[in-house]
Amino acid sequence: MTRQRIGWIAGAAAAVLVAAGGVTYAVAEDSGGPSVLTAPGAESADAGFARDMAVHHQQAVEMSYIVRDRTGDEDVRRLAYDIAQTQANQRGMLLGWLDLWGLPKVSAKPPMSWMGMGDMPERGDGSLMPGMATDTELRKLQSLSGKQAEIFYLQLMTDHHKGGIHMAEGCVAQCTVGVEKRLAQGMVDAQQSELQVMAGMLKERGAKPRS
Repeated sequence: MTRQRIGWIAGAAAAVLVAAGGVTYAVAEDSGGPSVLTAPGAESADAGFARDMAVHHQQAVEMSYIVRDRTGDEDVRRLAYDIAQTQANQRGMLLGWLDLWGLPKVSAKPPMSWMGMGDMPERGDGSLMPGMATDTELRKLQSLSGKQAEIFYLQLMTDHHKGGIHMAEGCVAQCTVGVEKRLAQGMVDAQQSELQVMAGMLKERGAKPRS
């Protein structure tokens, strides 16, 4: 794993955020201007993705900051920092859109209903959506250190990214707000690249993804 490679991922992630543009301006622009802004419905794919991915991203941020305190490996710490910063920024954009649209940040419907997966069986113990770690897995990550923490984090984040990519692809297919679709596609592209990086980092540590 090279610093140059991690730096490229960070740069690509930053480009996604820049391309998405300002929250108010970009969404208004897609809708024909601020005076004719038409917000998506509360149960639309646009709103559902924004709500669910905000929750999904929050866990990625949490896991990334956990591992930064559990290892001194610079490559893992840099990757974790890049993931935390990128997903925290994207989460802010998603929540900002919900505010702009005047929509609630929580829904009475189960997570993933907007993708027709509201009745999906939970893994339980805090795992609400595809790829999310359970509370037990988070506690295990907090208990590990060094190489063990690095491997477990990379495995958890690999699962997390795969689930996130599935959700983002759903938005690309179903969302109607152009800037949100573009952000979702950027998530797919960046996280697929990070999956390759993490696979290489796991191999360097004599490990592999869990699935």
